[in-house]
Amino acid sequence: MILTLDVGNTNITFGVYDGKELVTTFRITTKIARTSDEYGILIRDLLHMNDVNRADIEGSIVASVVPNIMHSLTGAMVRYIGSNPIVVGPGTKTGIQVKTKNPREIGADRVVDAVAAYEKYGGPVLVLDFGTATTYDYVSADGALMAGVTAPGIRISAAALSENAAKLPKIEIKKPDSILAGDTVTSMQAGIMYGQIGQTEYIIKQIKKETGCHDMKVVATGGLGRTIAQETDMIDLYDKTLTLDGLRIIFEKNRPQE
Repeated sequence: MILTLDVGNTNITFGVYDGKELVTTFRITTKIARTSDEYGILIRDLLHMNDVNRADIEGSIVASVVPNIMHSLTGAMVRYIGSNPIVVGPGTKTGIQVKTKNPREIGADRVVDAVAAYEKYGGPVLVLDFGTATTYDYVSADGALMAGVTAPGIRISAAALSENAAKLPKIEIKKPDSILAGDTVTSMQAGIMYGQIGQTEYIIKQIKKETGCHDMKVVATGGLGRTIAQETDMIDLYDKTLTLDGLRIIFEKNRPQE
């Protein structure tokens, strides 16, 4: 079995693969400071609760956008799981080229998403990840990550309203029945959700226009990706496990030789 870890700004998402089959997933919060022992106990116990024997873990791989937790996290993997994980970064075999102006600036999560989208759906493909930030990454027909767009995530936008306007409350992130809101909460929900849908559609149209790839497939992933994908025909499909699948694919390309 392979253990994959997607370390985001909000959560660490774990996936356990038996071959190509994703057998279980679980999450822990990223923002809580933890020692390697705390990470190790959490991961060990969550594997046990999901009926995974840690002795069956034959390898692991991590993609992280949070550098300051990596020492504790990788130490926990070695000590408690018995696995020295592959950490996705410069020098990792991915199967795609990164042709942006400064490839080292591209987050590991975006590279992993691009790998998965290209391997699963071919190119050209546009990958949308609705996480802490909302990202749009264009992968060409020959498998090169060419360009990307980064926008504030849905929850960041909602938090910015409530934190910077004294009379605006924290709200549940959902689309109201109508954009014609009659109270403060639904007016904020309308602005956040309809605004995100409009932004998404415009950016997709503009990327297609500037690349000339009007028939490229558009794939969404990330926590709120399904909600947005259901509201626009500009997104072709939602793939919940895209990032974890990308990690598995990259692990296979870098599997340690026995």
